[in-house]
Amino acid sequence: MSTESTDASPLVRIRSLLPGLARAEQRVAKVVLDNPATVAHRSITEVAEAAGTSETTVTRFCKAIGVGGYPELRIALAADTARTAARTDRDLGGDIGPGDDLRQVVGKVAFADARAVEETAEQLNVETLQAVVEAVAGAGRVDVYGFGASAFVAFDLQQKLHRIGRTCFAWNDTHIALTSAAVLSGNDVAVGISHTGSTAETVEALRVAKEHGATTVALTNFPRSPITEVADHVLTTAARETTFRSGAMASRIAQLTVIDCLFIGVAQKHVDTAKTALEATYDAVSGHRLGARPDGRRRRETGK
Repeated sequence: MSTESTDASPLVRIRSLLPGLARAEQRVAKVVLDNPATVAHRSITEVAEAAGTSETTVTRFCKAIGVGGYPELRIALAADTARTAARTDRDLGGDIGPGDDLRQVVGKVAFADARAVEETAEQLNVETLQAVVEAVAGAGRVDVYGFGASAFVAFDLQQKLHRIGRTCFAWNDTHIALTSAAVLSGNDVAVGISHTGSTAETVEALRVAKEHGATTVALTNFPRSPITEVADHVLTTAARETTFRSGAMASRIAQLTVIDCLFIGVAQKHVDTAKTALEATYDAVSGHRLGARPDGRRRRETGK
């Protein structure tokens, strides 16, 4: 099943496919990513020279990222540049320098996080998401595998699904993940979360789950990474890595966006039971909140 949306920015697609491109094609990609607005007005010969390669390689690059040819790439870049200009009149960029003051850091982090959410939504394949929603909504049990920063996202999905009465377990220990995957069946779903798509432990757990008949789902930033080879459905994010902001930081925001969409889709499938479960879970923990309202004033005591 396709993982790309027709509304996706060509730059998002290039970044996601970059690791799988040939070395010469990666040089072309760098030229495009460094200054897409300029490339939109350059000839194929000028781009080839800037990348230190041939026009044939530029054409291969275009086909590799799914735009057909160089004329189509120029049109896509021009359109994307126009959308970006309409969206904001300031370019905060993504790189954070050692000399940036804290106000600049806040602005750049906020801008980068907002773009990660927007670009993830733009390229997310809704048909694939719908298929995953159907699978999770009808599953007897859901296993979620995530390691490192992705573990936080895995546990977030577990907590969300548990709150609406769905049986879900999140694992960030290799042995437990593998043993859990080994007892899944055809009525279960396994979700592997990995920004790079190459985390060995996540890929292995998802592979074992697939071997035992479970429907497998990958959530990754790179649609041609190893994890996609063991996934029935692939959901992609669009997180950028910048100075001082590794994929572990940027990816978490984008992953949570997809997880929230998945959760709401599943809750809609069980709207009555979901509402009842959410009210019950809220009541269960309400006694552990201090007796103050969000505005700081004391709650009025009742029933005495």
